[in-house]
Amino acid sequence: MLARPNAESQARLGLAVAKKCARRAVDRNRLKRLVRESFRSRRPELPGMDLVVMCRRDALAADNARLFASLATHWARIRKQLCASS
Repeated sequence: MLARPNAESQARLGLAVAKKCARRAVDRNRLKRLVRESFRSRRPELPGMDLVVMCRRDALAADNARLFASLATHWARIRKQLCASS
């Protein structure tokens, strides 16, 4: 996950799920759906920033609950780092 502050008041999300990471379209779409849903639930807590979530191969083997938990820790870490540097 990459993050940079932006000039807007809301956080924005970008996704990079390559075929190299997830060969089948159904797998890529599943990962993107999960990331979007997690982002929607955390968006009010995040300051104005641009976020890019990139795929890792081991994400395919993880179940939905584990992915949501991992994303929650990433959102918290990024919020903490960007708020501390602001």
